[in-house]
Amino acid sequence: MINAGNKGRGRIRKPLALLSALLLVSGLLAACGTNADAPEAQASKQETAAQNNAADAEKSKAEQASIYPLTVKDELGHEVTIPAKPTKVFAPVMEDSLLTLGIKPVRQWSNGVSPQEYLQDQLGSVPQISFAGGQPSFEAILESQPDLIILHNAYAAENGVYEQYAKIAPTYVFKSASTDLNSSIRELGKLLGEEDRAAQAIKDYADKVTNAKAKLEGITKGKKAAIIRFNAKGMFFMNSDYFSGYVLAHELGFEPSSLVKGGAFEVSLEILPELDADYIFLVNDGNQGDRFVKELKESEVWKNVPAVKNGRVFETSNDYWLSGGFIAQSKVMDDVVRFLQP
Repeated sequence: MINAGNKGRGRIRKPLALLSALLLVSGLLAACGTNADAPEAQASKQETAAQNNAADAEKSKAEQASIYPLTVKDELGHEVTIPAKPTKVFAPVMEDSLLTLGIKPVRQWSNGVSPQEYLQDQLGSVPQISFAGGQPSFEAILESQPDLIILHNAYAAENGVYEQYAKIAPTYVFKSASTDLNSSIRELGKLLGEEDRAAQAIKDYADKVTNAKAKLEGITKGKKAAIIRFNAKGMFFMNSDYFSGYVLAHELGFEPSSLVKGGAFEVSLEILPELDADYIFLVNDGNQGDRFVKELKESEVWKNVPAVKNGRVFETSNDYWLSGGFIAQSKVMDDVVRFLQP
């Protein structure tokens, strides 16, 4: 005998099972349809994104172009008019700052032996121009057809140099671009139509300084440092107003040695007993000062300097210790952190 309740439930289950099957098939078909449409939808999204990026780029170019012709006064008071966004820039010794703004120069500075080695991963294909004998020929610069010339300090514009450069292209002169990098980067950004990049570079560098100081917290406080530079002419203390000296004194918080404060920039064995630095950094300029490094290390006076006895002397031959710019100074910070961090 069949139970009437079970028979009724059986009748209910069949429509439910059929409905479930239909729903499952519909879901599978919908999923298949979605998957089939996915590549086309994705391609459409990518195309739209590319179009938006292209539109943004064109808008950015238009905004940059709108500031030209640009007339400014340089730091020596010359009125400089830049007719259009520069594309061929000659800025000897300022290649670091140009690269920070994403710009390659038409020629790169060289000391006659080598260019700035730490930048060659980006400047390897850029022709060099030697400043070994002083100012290079204006004809060589003219061949590059620069549309903007930038001189890094007032000294570089002396003895009629500015007037000669100004005949080639609009020429802007800094009093000393390396003593206030934030200011010079901002001004470069303005001249080159790269103000947003300049602002970002300044922020990134400030973050770098903050991170480096945090890593050296407790190590630099109240400590004095000295940098001795070696070259073919001898041994010299580096001033704390520029390059790696600036990084140590103004970014990382070291106090400069009293010898440097006092203005005794040439190093002699006779003044070594007065060297009151807790940390000493030796910078051999392109290994040109090998003879003087050897002479220093063999000196008994040197061996009795407290920093030497305490194992707080660090050596490098990297040229970014003798260069200005955010790239160089960031690398100096990396070195100091690596040297000193426990």
